[in-house]
Amino acid sequence: MKKHIFLLILLGGIQFTLSQNELSKRYNLMPWPHKIQESHSNFLINNDITLSINANDEGRVYSAGVRFLRRLSNRSGIFIDRGFPLKNTSASIEINFDTLSNLDLSDDESYNLNITKDKVLINTITDVGALRALETLLQLVNFNETGYYFEGVIINDTPRFIWRGLMIDTARHFQPIDVIKRNLDAMASVKLNVFHWHLTDDQGFRVESKIYPKLQELASDGLYYSQEQIKGIVAYASNLGIRVIPEFDVPGHASAILTAYPNLGSKDNYNYTIERYAGVFDPTMDPTNEETYVFLDHLFTEMAALFPDKYFHIGGDENEGKHWTENKKIERFKEKHKLKDNHELQTYFNIRLEKILNKLGKHLMGWDEIMTPNMPTTAVIHSWRGKNEGLKSSTLIEAAKKGYQTVLSNGYYIDRMLSVKHHYSVDPIGDAKLTQEEQKRILGAEATMWSELVTPETIDSRIWPRTAAIAERFWSAKEINDIDNMLHRLQSVNNRLEELGITHIKNRAVILRNIANYQDISALQTLADLCEPLKVYSRNAGGTEYKTFSPFTLFADACTADAIKAVSFNNLVKSYNKTYDKVFLNLIIQDLETWSKHYNCFLKISNNPNVKPLELLSENLSKISKLLSSALDKKTINKKELNELNTCISVLRTPFLDTELAIVDSLETLIKYCEANYLIQ
Repeated sequence: MKKHIFLLILLGGIQFTLSQNELSKRYNLMPWPHKIQESHSNFLINNDITLSINANDEGRVYSAGVRFLRRLSNRSGIFIDRGFPLKNTSASIEINFDTLSNLDLSDDESYNLNITKDKVLINTITDVGALRALETLLQLVNFNETGYYFEGVIINDTPRFIWRGLMIDTARHFQPIDVIKRNLDAMASVKLNVFHWHLTDDQGFRVESKIYPKLQELASDGLYYSQEQIKGIVAYASNLGIRVIPEFDVPGHASAILTAYPNLGSKDNYNYTIERYAGVFDPTMDPTNEETYVFLDHLFTEMAALFPDKYFHIGGDENEGKHWTENKKIERFKEKHKLKDNHELQTYFNIRLEKILNKLGKHLMGWDEIMTPNMPTTAVIHSWRGKNEGLKSSTLIEAAKKGYQTVLSNGYYIDRMLSVKHHYSVDPIGDAKLTQEEQKRILGAEATMWSELVTPETIDSRIWPRTAAIAERFWSAKEINDIDNMLHRLQSVNNRLEELGITHIKNRAVILRNIANYQDISALQTLADLCEPLKVYSRNAGGTEYKTFSPFTLFADACTADAIKAVSFNNLVKSYNKTYDKVFLNLIIQDLETWSKHYNCFLKISNNPNVKPLELLSENLSKISKLLSSALDKKTINKKELNELNTCISVLRTPFLDTELAIVDSLETLIKYCEANYLIQ
């Protein structure tokens, strides 16, 4: 079978190079496959459709087949008769695979998918490859006036990187099991294969420990996962072809651990408590106390049994060492062991942890602060810092050149609320000059969802749909980087995420109804379509405004990083600026005329204290829209109107309830256009 797949890949290569751009406009596939060609023969979906697995051990593929038929039936409305399971027999959809995956770095996730008029054939090396093929097949479901069908293509696909992850922080704000499961389903749909589970931090320890029960009793607010729930998630993820990497952050970010076991702290007589704010804090485990290593040895041994993956993340980030420097005993320890600073002391600590983890058959992984001169290259460096953090270059490239295996997250911090265009423009390797061996050390990348500002009701809208586009950076060829093409395909993928239980679309209306006290929310919806949350942590500067029990059902929580109407309006203005086509101008005027009436609608709910702070935004949006639509329509503007427009712009540039109006630059562009072309002197 390996020879068969290789031959098909070679045969498909020429067609791919000739028609890649055109094909990517026809098919809403994400991530875009390695090679694709059209077979010009669609497969009609009807109630007789069947699925078979030609393998001795069905396992994951059996489960995937059941899910596949359920999703296909729900999407198409077709009453499937028998469907599945069939074994070693002819069927409409035939799956052939050779081996079962161990879910490790040696995984082969490649697949061949061949759709003809009479049959869908999936050939893969591993069962996980079959899972990836079924997800692609679902993305090829289309319809016309006569019915639903699979689009006729031949696909030969394989990932660019073997590590394609999503990190979810469940320590700052706890995320229940159903949140984790639906996001695992969504991850599988876009071929992500690593779930990095951030389980401990200053705000909570989220795993049941039977050896150290005070961790959940005193350091979790009662919000933690039982060991059976952990095992359940690991099994659920494995069934989707997803590895689970746990993170237990030490020696810093340890307020919760030290709340339960203060004797392990670096400062005597210190009142350790669960942290309610966000940020970086002083409490740090004492690396000179042998009891610290006894504790971590026992804890990691217990936790390692829950997580079968060979990689174990110890965090290691943002330890400023204040409590170390203030402790005379620790200072004497540094002198005795010839450790010149706190960085070398933390390296000492990390090396001790690596020995513990090696004994357990685990590879130590940590954020890039652990990359110090004496840190063994057996550690895996998780790069989160780069040029925008004041460093000369990405720590990813530095780590690879120094001999470390490494994973990138710098550029993929989705909690920063940057646009999908921004994240999609980041390539994991970029233009770095690396040897073949250095390239192999770059395992892949992860999107990171830190949870200081999210709850179970809003986390999906912060992860999706941007992570679907990011997943393409991890899977597809580097040359697949056309932003407009990606945005076109993302529309379809975004809608299909609801099929998997993702709440990013429907929960916005839930939040707006709560804000409006169940009055008409149409005025708020209009604003939410145009506003985006403040970016790069400026919503919670210094980590002091929003705390553990702050409200997260506010207007900013209903807004997303890529405000849907703002994106389309900005594109219209950009297109008109290039072409001066009247079609674009008329569409711009239509939007402006709609918004000119907004204030009258808004006033009907403005007596609500949660809504009142948006009144100035609504009023000035209506005013500027009315003035601009009139000027663009009549092709005339006077100085008084121009001054009023500029006054409105000044107001609209001000943040409202931790959001910013995402069309301000476009409005200003239109003002300047009117001034240059229509101003009456």
